[in-house]
Amino acid sequence: MKKRTSVIKRKTKETQIAVKLLIEGQGKSKIDTGIGILDHLLELFSFHGLFDLEVKAQGDFKVDIHHTNEDIGIVLGDAFKKALGDKKGIKRFGSIAVPMEDVVANVVVDISGRGYFNGIKAALNKLPKIAKDEGYSLEYANHFFEAWAKRLGMNLDISLSSLNPDLHTNLEPIFKGLGIALDQATQIDPRRKGIPSTKGVID
Repeated sequence: MKKRTSVIKRKTKETQIAVKLLIEGQGKSKIDTGIGILDHLLELFSFHGLFDLEVKAQGDFKVDIHHTNEDIGIVLGDAFKKALGDKKGIKRFGSIAVPMEDVVANVVVDISGRGYFNGIKAALNKLPKIAKDEGYSLEYANHFFEAWAKRLGMNLDISLSSLNPDLHTNLEPIFKGLGIALDQATQIDPRRKGIPSTKGVID
């Protein structure tokens, strides 16, 4: 099977981002976003999803990290969409539950062509104040995942069993889970001879 790969570059007045992706990878990564915690989280995503991933980003950090964070999500979505091509033979769906300390992240994906993400959901019985990490927050994570889901055309659902006061403890199992679930969804099912939709196409 031909290896599915892509190189995407995006340059605006606010950011300059380049992503190189190999779906049939070994979990190797080279990440430099300028946002330390996001570098770490994307390394986890790559490692557990077995995607080879390179990300290089420059942004208007004198303003804040918003534009860079969101645009990285956009370019990742574009990279996966291009690498998947017509999506012929993919399994399309993926789901996993990943624990970390008192948090369990449930991540469900459907590469349907209809991008949708409605924010990270969490149980209501534990709502502590969550400290930011290097200026990063759950709000920034929501913007990041929304951009990624819309550009890829992925229905993405993320829920946490509870919230931990430490941001890293909440986000690490999410990024691991997204790697595993996307790996499942992008795998080729040898029984599937065409596109996994009764419409015959996934945009």
